[in-house]
Amino acid sequence: MKPEEQARLLIDEQLRAAGWVIQDYRAANLTAADGVVLREVPTAEGPCDYMLFWKRRAVGIVEAKPEGTPLLGVSEQTDKYATGLPPQLRKLADPLPFGYEANGHEVQFRDRRDPDSRSRRVFHFHRPGTLGAWAAEAETLRARLRRLPPLARTGLRDAQFEAITHLEHSLAQGRPRALIQMTMGSGKSYTAVASTYRLLKHARARRVLFLVDRGNLGRQALGEFRNFAAPDDGRRFTELYNVQHLQSNRIDPDAQVVITTIQRLYSILRGEAAFDEGNEERSGFELGGEGAERLVSYQPRVPVETFDFMVADECHRSIYGTWRQVLDYFDAFLTGLTATPDARTIGFFGKNLVMEYGHERAVADGVNVDFDVYRIRTRIGQEGARVAAGEFLDYRDKRTGRLELRQLGDDFDYAASQLDRSVVAVDQIRTVVREYRDRVLPLVFPDRTHTPKTLIFAKNDAHADDIVRIVREEFGKGNDFCKKITYGVTGVSTDTLISQFRNDFNPRVVVTVDMIATGTDIRALEVLLFLRDVKSRSYFDQMKGRGTRVVSADELQKVSSDARHKSFFLLVDAVGVTEGDRSEARPLERQRSVALEKLLHGVGLGDTSEGALSSLAGRLARLDRTLSPAQRGDIETRAGRPMRELIAGLLTATQPEAAQRRAGEVARAAHRPVTPQDVQRAGEDLRDEATAPFADPDLRDLITRTAGRNEVVIDAVSLDEVLPGEHVERRDPADLARQVAEGRVRTFRAFIEAHKDDIDALSILYAQPHARRRVTYRQVKELGRALEGHDQNLQPGRLYQDFATLDGERVRGQAARRQLADLVALVRYATGQAEILEPFGQTVQARFDAWLTAQEAAGRTFTPEQRRWLDLICERVATDLTAQEGTLNETPFGELGGLTRARAVFGESGLRELLEELNEALAA
Repeated sequence: MKPEEQARLLIDEQLRAAGWVIQDYRAANLTAADGVVLREVPTAEGPCDYMLFWKRRAVGIVEAKPEGTPLLGVSEQTDKYATGLPPQLRKLADPLPFGYEANGHEVQFRDRRDPDSRSRRVFHFHRPGTLGAWAAEAETLRARLRRLPPLARTGLRDAQFEAITHLEHSLAQGRPRALIQMTMGSGKSYTAVASTYRLLKHARARRVLFLVDRGNLGRQALGEFRNFAAPDDGRRFTELYNVQHLQSNRIDPDAQVVITTIQRLYSILRGEAAFDEGNEERSGFELGGEGAERLVSYQPRVPVETFDFMVADECHRSIYGTWRQVLDYFDAFLTGLTATPDARTIGFFGKNLVMEYGHERAVADGVNVDFDVYRIRTRIGQEGARVAAGEFLDYRDKRTGRLELRQLGDDFDYAASQLDRSVVAVDQIRTVVREYRDRVLPLVFPDRTHTPKTLIFAKNDAHADDIVRIVREEFGKGNDFCKKITYGVTGVSTDTLISQFRNDFNPRVVVTVDMIATGTDIRALEVLLFLRDVKSRSYFDQMKGRGTRVVSADELQKVSSDARHKSFFLLVDAVGVTEGDRSEARPLERQRSVALEKLLHGVGLGDTSEGALSSLAGRLARLDRTLSPAQRGDIETRAGRPMRELIAGLLTATQPEAAQRRAGEVARAAHRPVTPQDVQRAGEDLRDEATAPFADPDLRDLITRTAGRNEVVIDAVSLDEVLPGEHVERRDPADLARQVAEGRVRTFRAFIEAHKDDIDALSILYAQPHARRRVTYRQVKELGRALEGHDQNLQPGRLYQDFATLDGERVRGQAARRQLADLVALVRYATGQAEILEPFGQTVQARFDAWLTAQEAAGRTFTPEQRRWLDLICERVATDLTAQEGTLNETPFGELGGLTRARAVFGESGLRELLEELNEALAA
């Protein structure tokens, strides 16, 4: 059989699976079914491969191609057959609205009625009734998305309003994927529910899928939908729309919102009749990696058009690895919600990050509380231990838990890394618990009678058991005081335990491994104690997010009657989890040892350093949560602006992107490009505006006096160490930053040395003669992936900052935005091939300027149009390391006429020679 004939057999199977009846044109019987496909129907342009009919009216075309044929450019051929039908055939419209292209393994679809209609890949053909329903609509879904009414701010925080507005703009443009990044506790789920309400009401969406990766998060999402009140008439969401939280493998055809785990959805697409609920209780984070990809095939019970929109809550790396086909299955817009995106997440969503709302801004807005860190070190926790021969040790069977006493024949040495995995040092756990009870709590919560709500992270279930037993003993409390919430708990549902921790006085302390490490909302939580390390930055930020939630004084006092308010939470680090460059969410306060009075005085006299402004913003954000209405009114009257504006102004003044935006506005108003001087002046203006109120000594004195009445002073600098027999001073932040930088640079150089022969980019940059040292973007991308796979912290931006920390004046362009191409500069600098480290783009620009000068000296001139092309080619080399003829059809070259125009401007052979010359001169 010919390749196209083989493809048609596969296409026939796909059409039948979707519910279409296939016939030959000469033996047509359009009454045989509502959805009929005729082969080889004659048209003015010749016979088409397939024509689709709904209730005897032609509605669309399928153009078949051999397997492996790229489909992107085939839609024009489909368009030819969409008009000029035989006169005896009735048609829905002229041209026919629906067009497919298929090669047996891929399907592409287009609805010509869409505004700015464009083809999109779909997993499978749509069902006949779907096309019939779409044909009956006066306008398409994508057209309706362009006419959504303005969003009202009622009931929405500023960040939520901004997120929905940007998302709807993305949907109106037809962008298939969009990512919303909002820090923990900022209301991502509420944002998604409010957006879903508008899509159902105003865009007339048929069904929305809300995806989670753990059963508990699904139940939490159901609560959000139940509690949401419509902004226009006040009715509950569930009074207006049918919301189904899947407990079985059957999707209710009347449901307009479906909530499920991605695990159960995969089971449904596999055609399984039932799914074990126990498999819904562990998230991708907790399962420890992506695992094998979950492959799916077409499931007639759940066609690809089942959902118009999908929302993936707390999306992370498994969403685009393990579960990618589950998401790609549906012909639906996909919105991702996350607090902790990484580069791969952003890449999966096509860099369409419609909202960024980080921890610092959330603290400034009063949406999150800031945090303090208390580091506990113990001798065993740092160094491990040795047990001498002749001593007796208990050995516990991991499977049965049975203890056996044995005498050591030799010395037994163990490292700190073995703790609570292969070795349990009971006194190490007890020492940490005692330090927390005897020193941390009196220091940080001096006026409290009851232990603040505390969550302890353990390494595994057995480790959690040891911690629970020791906490109960050391605090002298019973079972109700401290409980374990892990997957190993039996006899009571974990939902019940979580509810007790959230709403009741007891338990005061909960020990978990992973179960409530992500997503679970416990607002009254005031302390996180880490007795386990975490390698993933995203997971650590998720865990830390359990403490950031804001809680009202009344709600806090229902479970902690001796608490006045929650203005911060405490992160107790007993394993060094905070000492690496792992977390993107940093405490706002960088100058904790500086008294508030001195901090205010310094800012008032002109200190506009980032540390001073960020610290003052954090201090005021904490104070803001403790103010009475009268106190807030006094401060705001004196300052002439609301507290939130004072805080936000300080924070904004520390952000380079804010200065860039301000400079852009000034330059646009003057109809000229932005200059570095514009950015510098804009930054100075922002800092001056933010600090102006604090020039008033009466305001500074009022804030200081108010804080003295409302705040407990926490001395986080002069903490004693638990290590016996020695005094370890608290490390200076600059020294710590230098040590972190040295460690990461050592790792980077060791990686280069270890892989200089097996990674193409390193092999070329490290060992080849200078004339051959040109690498491709693909090779640099492979290097970037290998680096991040080796250590997530080996990213261009961090490495660049590390070299700046260590080498100072020899590093230039620190404020420039890092590009993947900067890895070339980093490798050359790290291997001693370059004495100065500067952004690759800056090197390319300098070489380009030198090349132009040399051309001018040689009598070679360029027209203004040629210079425009040359400038763009230089920019492309700076980002992609090369510019080839094929790239000249891409943006932004296409706007100048693409490759055809470039050949006309430089001549065909001249263009080829010029590109080779520039690639050699700029990137070698």
